[in-house]
Amino acid sequence: MQPRVDLISLGVRSIDASRSFYVDGLGWRVLRESPGDVVFIQANHGLVLSLWDASRMQAEAGTSSPDGIPCITLSHNLGSAAEVDWVMAEAEAAGATIVAAPKTQPWGGYTGYFADPDGFRWEVAFNPTWAVDAGGAVML
Repeated sequence: MQPRVDLISLGVRSIDASRSFYVDGLGWRVLRESPGDVVFIQANHGLVLSLWDASRMQAEAGTSSPDGIPCITLSHNLGSAAEVDWVMAEAEAAGATIVAAPKTQPWGGYTGYFADPDGFRWEVAFNPTWAVDAGGAVML
């Protein structure tokens, strides 16, 4: 697994309120969104910030957070489903706990989740609508 973070997902209580804060308040530009579900913002070269409905995010990541504790995942995006399988196996061999085996998601991507030794969730993902260049930079 290359040492990089491509996407930071924040599980938010209100997509509308968070979108208003980041987009209207801070002036960040939305590149893609699914209204009421997720908003994607290109934060810098190759880094994406997603504002994701917390309950949907927790269900996909195989976790739950008590009220008041934010849900966050770090994502490592790849160019194919086969690469997702390979990185998940590598993480497990290194001592990670697989919390959600890789599978095709309803939105069309292929994701798996592992927990590091402290329980932080990593999403390993292939999104067929995103480009991942040879250096690993993700562009929407």
